[in-house]
Amino acid sequence: MPRLTIRHTTEYRYRQPVAFGEHRIMMRPRESFDQRLVKADLRISPHPCELRWLHDVLGNSVAIALFDKRANALRVVSEMTLDHAPLASDRIDIEDYARHFPFTYASEDMPDLLRSIERGYLDVGRIVDKWANGFLNDHGPTDTLGLLTDMATTIKRSFTYVPRHEKGTQSPIETLSRRQGTCRDFAVLMIEAVRALGLAARFVSGYVYNPGRSEGRVGGGNTHAWVRVFLPGSGWIEFDPTNGIVGNRGLVRVAVARDPYQAVPLSGSWSGYPASYIGMDVAVDVELGDAAAGETDIAASGLTHVARNAAKC
Repeated sequence: MPRLTIRHTTEYRYRQPVAFGEHRIMMRPRESFDQRLVKADLRISPHPCELRWLHDVLGNSVAIALFDKRANALRVVSEMTLDHAPLASDRIDIEDYARHFPFTYASEDMPDLLRSIERGYLDVGRIVDKWANGFLNDHGPTDTLGLLTDMATTIKRSFTYVPRHEKGTQSPIETLSRRQGTCRDFAVLMIEAVRALGLAARFVSGYVYNPGRSEGRVGGGNTHAWVRVFLPGSGWIEFDPTNGIVGNRGLVRVAVARDPYQAVPLSGSWSGYPASYIGMDVAVDVELGDAAAGETDIAASGLTHVARNAAKC
């Protein structure tokens, strides 16, 4: 089981001291059987006058920070060590009745899955529906896992990954039209396509790393986004359309949500002269080591400069 040390740094800069309102911080990985948090440290400057933790409606860990001091910079550093147990695609076990599409979820699961099946974007021309239906077998049942794998790998192969530092997400129709986007754009497209087929899908925000030197990953140096689909027998399974990953190999979950706006790593407000804001810097470094041997390697690192209008504050 690999041991990871993740350091996520965000800094907002201003020309003169400004006042800070409440900030919500979602940088703590979700703990589970495949992610065991060993240590977590959250450092904030200026020091908040109050810091409290809560679980949101989907069980994500959220820190709420309040401030009583002005400053010309706000710096948030989240440093975490965790043991990560990758799940390979060949270990995904689907119930017999759901191995081929179409299928219907069990009646006891449907009440909890319905909101994750509901479409989030208008598609009057059924453009996303037609694209999703293109992955179905015209001559009989379609292998469920093969369908989802094909969808994820097709996005990786046929679409161009273009980093975009402005906040917000393209609509699925825009992404299909442009054939390019960010990891969050690709995640939203796949979510809508999966939901168009009647399956439950959720948006995931977290970190990506290279499990081995020979494996390349797109999206390092910042937070990453991908998809979870509910498959009877294995539950929520990760699909990363940016990298064509099936399973959680190289993916560390932080927040799970129905929509991207529910999974923003850092959001809040500030007050001061409008021209005070200079910019924001984000850096994510992942150090990969062996939990037993203690050996480490840099798995993914980088610095992203975020444009003026990308500020969440």
